[in-house]
Amino acid sequence: MNPRRGAAIIALIAGLWIAWFFTLHETLPLPAASLELRRGNGTEPDSIDPQLARMEAAMTILRDCYEGLISMAADGSVIAGAAESWSVSEDGRSYTFSLRKDARWSNGDPLVAEDFAFAFRRLVDPKTASQYALMLEPVVNAIEIVAGRKPPEMLGVSALGASTLVVQLMEPSAYFLAMLSHPSTFPVHRATLAAHPKDFARPGIAVTNGAFVPVDWQIGSHIVAARNTYYWNDTATRLASVRYVHVADPLTELTRFRAGDLDVTYTVPPGELSRLERELPAQLRVAPHIGVYYYGFALDLPPFHDAKALRRALTMAIDRNVLTKQVLGDGERPAYSWVPPGVAGYEPQTFAWAELTKEARIAEARRLYAEAGYSKEHPLVVALRTSKSPVHDRIALAVTAMWKEVLGVEVSFRSEDFRVLKQAIDARETALFRGSWIGDYNDAYSFLQVLKGGFGINLPRYHNDTYDQALAAASRASGTERAQVLASAERQLLDDVPLIPLYFYVSKHLIAPRVSGWYSNVMNVTYSKDLALR
Repeated sequence: MNPRRGAAIIALIAGLWIAWFFTLHETLPLPAASLELRRGNGTEPDSIDPQLARMEAAMTILRDCYEGLISMAADGSVIAGAAESWSVSEDGRSYTFSLRKDARWSNGDPLVAEDFAFAFRRLVDPKTASQYALMLEPVVNAIEIVAGRKPPEMLGVSALGASTLVVQLMEPSAYFLAMLSHPSTFPVHRATLAAHPKDFARPGIAVTNGAFVPVDWQIGSHIVAARNTYYWNDTATRLASVRYVHVADPLTELTRFRAGDLDVTYTVPPGELSRLERELPAQLRVAPHIGVYYYGFALDLPPFHDAKALRRALTMAIDRNVLTKQVLGDGERPAYSWVPPGVAGYEPQTFAWAELTKEARIAEARRLYAEAGYSKEHPLVVALRTSKSPVHDRIALAVTAMWKEVLGVEVSFRSEDFRVLKQAIDARETALFRGSWIGDYNDAYSFLQVLKGGFGINLPRYHNDTYDQALAAASRASGTERAQVLASAERQLLDDVPLIPLYFYVSKHLIAPRVSGWYSNVMNVTYSKDLALR
């Protein structure tokens, strides 16, 4: 070969290689770590099985990894999800959903209507033991199936071909569409469940239909979900993965955010809001949130069984203004109702004593305490169990001090891991416990249904026929009439005092400057698929 020609060829090859390298470098995505959203997610979730999970931390992950028939817009309103469209019969009792033709599972399998029908039947099947089973109570035969009187196959849901799902309701239900954005109604990949009946939802095994798929779970640390390239709207996803970091202590979470270890916090520590408003105003997001923090009574256990006067006394002895302004001081609102303000189309009811002066409220609390057979000389002695967190400890110390000062109640409290607390409540090992409820959808029924007799997450085990009948009547009503019936149910609930609402939440997050696309709504739901990293 001519040396000059050989040198020219080598130079040409080298030039082409360099050009190819830099072109490739420009078109390749950044390393996965730089496109991973690190999202604070509070206490570690109990499960990421759509039909079994019940913690808020689990719901955040499930909403990212699965997609229901219905989804939420940035303002919390109803939009299309896995169903691209739907129609409702004239009598309001039949819903027909048309699934997206390009919807896929994370392994490439088509998403079909039977995947939803199967998940709905699994949810109400007593063998599943889902505490959300009665979410589907409007559906034909759901109540009878949950009670074990009919088989799951008789649920009013059917797949007509691959892309059409029909759901039959007992009565028109104003909240039904919004409810379908809740993770308990998300579909199940049936082949994976059949092959791994106990572990089908475990990261690395799970097959999901949302924008992400869980791939790793380090207990006590985090869960990682990777981008699902088979998701029907994958072209709009701008993250390679999401790391859900589980930090129960808000102060520790804040420290990690300041150190650059987190892009989004689950919350902010109590007492820090004013300082963060001064120091990080551009990164702080505060918004109304339909959620309530409460103490629950085990109504089937002494001393609270058949003890309405005692329950009222304990409720009235708490100064919620002091609790929210001095103990917390971060924008939370005192709770004198069960349903929070801001719920669409509804005006919350309040305790009959809510407008009393402080002196009159305390006097009535003491009278009721005495009526229940207690006094400072013969005090109520009770144990309060809460989940482990400095916030919960601070609230417990304040409330128990109020009970001691006003009534003379002797309260001990135990702070423990949420799973341990959950087991104790379910096993009825505690008569007084901390709880919270976040609206599953933007409707008053999402709060009132929780305390319906027999509902799986009715932790106090409250049961009142008048209350249940009002909820049933609300299912048949609409508009103003429905709101009035729901209001009558809430008044009954407040009169019976199965629990003590303490305050209403506001959502509080710190968002790193490199995150774009964040939005707030009363549901406190922000899908990771809508976010990007600068």
